[in-house]
Amino acid sequence: MVSGQSVAITGAAGGIGRAIAEKCIAEGAKVAISDINADLVHATAKEIGATAFVCDVSDEASMKAFIEGAEAANGPIDMFVSNAGVGFPDEPGGHAAGGSNKSWELSWQINVMASIYAGRSLIPNWIERDLDVSGRFVIIASAAGLLAQIGTASYTATKHAALAYAEYMAIMHKDDGIKVHCICPQYVQTNMTKGMTVVTEGPDKHILPSDVADTLFDCMANDTFLVLPHPVIGEYFQAKAANHDRYISGMARRKAAIDTAHIPSMKET
Repeated sequence: MVSGQSVAITGAAGGIGRAIAEKCIAEGAKVAISDINADLVHATAKEIGATAFVCDVSDEASMKAFIEGAEAANGPIDMFVSNAGVGFPDEPGGHAAGGSNKSWELSWQINVMASIYAGRSLIPNWIERDLDVSGRFVIIASAAGLLAQIGTASYTATKHAALAYAEYMAIMHKDDGIKVHCICPQYVQTNMTKGMTVVTEGPDKHILPSDVADTLFDCMANDTFLVLPHPVIGEYFQAKAANHDRYISGMARRKAAIDTAHIPSMKET
């Protein structure tokens, strides 16, 4: 699927982004990776055989420069993976409208606008290609794009928005040959979940970043929009759609249980 293609991935100095980069390289792609951490992204690129760029995805000019650099290095981009993301916990003892303006604005810029900035640079050229598959756009959202992530309103809201944008892109450009995939994993062993107790069994277990990459490639082969490394999330989402009030009541009970157990919140990545 990606052999000989040009692939660009944001937030790829580690975690899911790195795993997807490694998978693409193993499949014969030419890969450009970016991250805001200059030392780490250059070290990662050297280790896996990618081309490194420093990019602040919250800044449109920086995103455009990454895309232009990736294309100068590896040719016109065939597949773009919008992976960079952040999560900020609610204020301790706070409420649904809590959290600083800075955390909300950064979450919006990084979790949502970064994909829009990339789309502005890529979609017009992909439309002009007029191929069966003119381009492939992958957005890493989260299970929080389908369900509420207790303890972080900004993450929940912006990941819902990321999924909505991916869905809209898929609808608008299906006839242009643009393939869109939205990845919605639950718990993955990355910096985002550090401090959490690792669950090793059951449908909600913590998986490896490589598991996410493998599931993405399976969905690419089957032309599947929604990528669910934790299949149980699809079941939870169907239950939510079937009875929204029951879902809210159940999540409220889960929130109370989390408060009692003092389970750590997610951390910023």
